[in-house]
Amino acid sequence: MSTVTTTQLSHESIDLRDVRNEFPLETERQNQSDGPTASKARQATTTFQLSGLNFLSSAVNGIILVSLPTLVAELNLPEQLHVWPISVYGLAVGSTILPVGSLADAAGSRIVDLVGCFSMALLLLASGFVKSGEQLVAYRALQGVAMSMHLASSVSLVTQSIPKGRARNVAFSCLGLSQPLGFSVGLVLGGVLVDTVGWRVGFYLTGGLSLLLSFVGLWALPKSRDRRTASEVVHELKRKMDWVGSLLASAFMVCLSYFLAIVSSDIGSVSHRDSIATLCAAGFALPAFVAWVHRQTRLGKPALIPNSIWRNTAFSSVCATMLLSFAVLKSMEQYCSLFFQEVQGLSATETSTRLLPSLVVGIILNFTTGLFVHKVSARWLVAGSSIVCAGGPVLMALAKPEWPYWYSAFFAQLLQPISGDILFTVGLIIVSEAFPEDTQALAGAVFNAASQFGTSLGLAIMQVVAGVVTNQAAARETPIDALLLGYRASFWAMTGFMVLCFALGHVGLHKTGKVGNKKDD
Repeated sequence: MSTVTTTQLSHESIDLRDVRNEFPLETERQNQSDGPTASKARQATTTFQLSGLNFLSSAVNGIILVSLPTLVAELNLPEQLHVWPISVYGLAVGSTILPVGSLADAAGSRIVDLVGCFSMALLLLASGFVKSGEQLVAYRALQGVAMSMHLASSVSLVTQSIPKGRARNVAFSCLGLSQPLGFSVGLVLGGVLVDTVGWRVGFYLTGGLSLLLSFVGLWALPKSRDRRTASEVVHELKRKMDWVGSLLASAFMVCLSYFLAIVSSDIGSVSHRDSIATLCAAGFALPAFVAWVHRQTRLGKPALIPNSIWRNTAFSSVCATMLLSFAVLKSMEQYCSLFFQEVQGLSATETSTRLLPSLVVGIILNFTTGLFVHKVSARWLVAGSSIVCAGGPVLMALAKPEWPYWYSAFFAQLLQPISGDILFTVGLIIVSEAFPEDTQALAGAVFNAASQFGTSLGLAIMQVVAGVVTNQAAARETPIDALLLGYRASFWAMTGFMVLCFALGHVGLHKTGKVGNKKDD
């Protein structure tokens, strides 16, 4: 009697065979290997190692965000680069993760992940010794490339080492929560470090722990059963990699992310020639990518992401809702921090303690989502968590500076992480089942690209909304009141995002039942 995992559907099945037929080269060895056979201890260590790197990289983002004013002053960072220590990281991840995912499937997820982990650790340690803001921006860009190697490989490594069912659901849950959880811890830790020993210690600490986890990965991460020589790997790269598709996808992500970063820092730059040229380049790269993968599929050649996969409504919907949910999650973290510091005048440490409730809720969700995800319809998990999470920005939009923390902001922090944490687990299960076993790294890359792009898009849109409203109110309001109006406008925009996320989840997943179920045949 064999054990399998199925996705139960309430009305009709999502037949993924047609989608998998679009990966003719990737499915050749799919049935040649047995399922994962790693011991439970190694499975747990693998999950811990992969989630730990996610946690630490996100913690760095939180540390940088809360210490940005101090960091900018100490490193004399030029005004046009003030937000780049944060934004360039997401830009680098988003622009490289798709080709890196395809590379991991061809060359092996283990080697790609380990290269990314060790590179990330060394770059974090080096960042603690920077002498200028430009050096930090450069290191942050390289960290983004290294992290894309880890993120793209993580899903594949989980599916290689952990069998389908509850254990894999919990592993996906840990991968999902580790990012927002790490960011929240980074905000708290960054506030303490800025007020005590300094922000550089944050890089030393996260870099050292990342290096330790990288060595753990040498033992824990599953080794490929497909023994190949270097020449065979090179041949596989030539045969399986869609190099043109990877280039077009990266060009689109780079141009669009760069455009959003420029516009978010200065809304007036939208009419500049370089901004228009960047947007036009993105507008050319997207249809060119669609046309190219259509050609590749028609000729039976490798296609990075076949167009047919987007006809899977569950897959398309979960990518869209993931984008919106992470756009709100990261924006809430940033603008709640700004509300506490810039409007209420609290210190970095006081701000950090007010963000702790979201950390506690995140920990609880980490231990529970993977356990109950297979018992509740994916439609109601996604839609329900989205509409509940929408209450967070509503409470912050209504909050008054003179109100005690417990009136409104506290409850907003409790609601903030619900959608992103639940959706990440549900989404990873759906996405991993939509791709063949030999393309799980690409599956992880697609999913993480949605979350990374959502983060960049959300922060850019909210910064534009807040900036426009603040500038309009500056003539008639005090500086603090003008800031408050801008922040409130961004919170209302976040509410709209979550309502849209609810609608997409409710409609797009209406035929999807429970996911991640394990049953015996």
